[in-house]
Amino acid sequence: MSYNGLLDLSVWQLVVVTLLLTHLTIVSVTVYLHRYSAHRSLELHPALRHAFRFWLWLTTAMNTREWTAIHRKHHAKCETEEDPHSPVHKGLATVVRRGAELYKAEANNADTLRIYGKNCPDDWIERKLYSNPRTRNMGVVLLLLIDIALFGALGLTVWAVQMVWIPFWAAGVVNGLGHAVGYRNFECRDAATNLIPWGIVIGGEELHNNHHTYPNSAKLSVKRWEFDMGWAWIKLFTWLRLAKVNRVAPIAHRIEGKGQLDMDTAMAILNNRFQIMAQYRQQVIGPLLRQERGSAAPSQRPLFRRARGLLARETSLLKARHQVRIDELLEHSQALKLIYEKRLALQQIWARTSANGHDMLAATRQWIGEAEASGIQSLREFAEQLKTYSLRPAGTA
Repeated sequence: MSYNGLLDLSVWQLVVVTLLLTHLTIVSVTVYLHRYSAHRSLELHPALRHAFRFWLWLTTAMNTREWTAIHRKHHAKCETEEDPHSPVHKGLATVVRRGAELYKAEANNADTLRIYGKNCPDDWIERKLYSNPRTRNMGVVLLLLIDIALFGALGLTVWAVQMVWIPFWAAGVVNGLGHAVGYRNFECRDAATNLIPWGIVIGGEELHNNHHTYPNSAKLSVKRWEFDMGWAWIKLFTWLRLAKVNRVAPIAHRIEGKGQLDMDTAMAILNNRFQIMAQYRQQVIGPLLRQERGSAAPSQRPLFRRARGLLARETSLLKARHQVRIDELLEHSQALKLIYEKRLALQQIWARTSANGHDMLAATRQWIGEAEASGIQSLREFAEQLKTYSLRPAGTA
């Protein structure tokens, strides 16, 4: 007679329990390790912080300092040869299949831990248990014994799933596919993408493009249809007074009828530049492309396939074949060439003058004046819209 464990659960009950246990691990990673420790986008109650540390020791053998340091370095060196897990340099297959190995290799880099691992736990229990080479793996061994005791022989399967959950979903899927496939809400300077929303499975971490655009935001979703499970937990912890949100992505306030470009407007435009460039893609590039494609000869229409994404793409991410297609498009249409150049010019204003508000204001005024005189309706309307931005909503002092 087989041993079914103290709980004597059916197979389907075991599946549900396994998913719940792995979900707790995902919550520990996304809320504690990622949003709290690596980015400090929220504060957590000391008791909750320690509960997460204990659960991660039990289920992953990961410690806070290593994970935090590796993730901070990933942001600091993203898509370069120093990035611990960039598919651009290490290959997508390598990151997906060997993500956990890449993590372990970087965890042995003393310089990474020294430079990027500051302000992490260094108390007695961290030194003696969670990070001690002799005891850090005791947690997963203890978990194996607990799983077998509770679930019987199938407890070994439950434990195996728990062991591969983070290496597969976080180290493989998010770090690999999250820099190779998917959609982009924002043209940040690295290749981060949003994957199909699997919010419950990965806890919101699949919204990777949103995160790389606003890394210090506690909330990863930006579109109404995007779901961030980690944010739902944060809201619950906040309601229970176990958490306090420090930062979320900026809100683009607009005051309808405002026609004066002042310093407040210029700073609001800078603050919301990623949303504004996403709107430029939708409101300027998209309509003009449809118009130009409609008037193009049938033989030229394949040139417009996926053109909106190319004309809005971060230039540092363009491959040689993409640039060739862009050049062909711009040669075909002077209007497209103008709006493409105006897009680059607007981004250059922020890169060149963001340290000097008065220079940025003057450059933005000049850009808006040129856009209004362009003769392109969608560009003129976009320029008028820029004047309505404000750091504060209407009616506030």
